[in-house]
Amino acid sequence: MRYQISKIFNFSASHILNGLYENHPCSRLHGHNYAIRFWFGSDELNETGFVIDYKELDEIKNYINNSLDHRHLNDIFDFNPTSENIAKFLFDNFKQKYSQLVRVEVSETPFTNAFYEG
Repeated sequence: MRYQISKIFNFSASHILNGLYENHPCSRLHGHNYAIRFWFGSDELNETGFVIDYKELDEIKNYINNSLDHRHLNDIFDFNPTSENIAKFLFDNFKQKYSQLVRVEVSETPFTNAFYEG
């Protein structure tokens, strides 16, 4: 891809990670201020000179605000809500609508992130 852009969406949510040892801090109820970065790429720009118009991403913003923000992620997802699993879920969920989608990154803290590329 010669051109790439990204947009970050934020939300706050809690989760419990299953399958960890008994005293692992992530096996207890805890929360994060998530930053989700969606990457879009193309070899060519559209007639306006964009990979994609940021305004076209409102569906992603609405999903995050209405379905994930201030929720308990274990109640939302039918998988262990790790950053890696959330990144893949969001990629798979939005790839059909946004053909330019190439990567989704999930950050639980400013110092950690996971990503999924299709």
